[in-house]
Amino acid sequence: MNKEKIFRILTLTFTILTFIGAGYVLINKGEVNAGYAVVPSLFSVTFSQLSITEKNKNKNNDNNKN
Repeated sequence: MNKEKIFRILTLTFTILTFIGAGYVLINKGEVNAGYAVVPSLFSVTFSQLSITEKNKNKNNDNNKN
């Protein structure tokens, strides 16, 4: 499995965790820490950017081979 695919899977996983955390905060009427939604969101953004970077790196390597 290549890195880009792994990063995309991790992005999807942390996006789902973000929505679950946001639902948990809303169910508890904001009495719990908002970090339950924010922390997975940050990981989601990070892995999303890593997948884009890896995609561009692979595209540049393919162009250089031609």
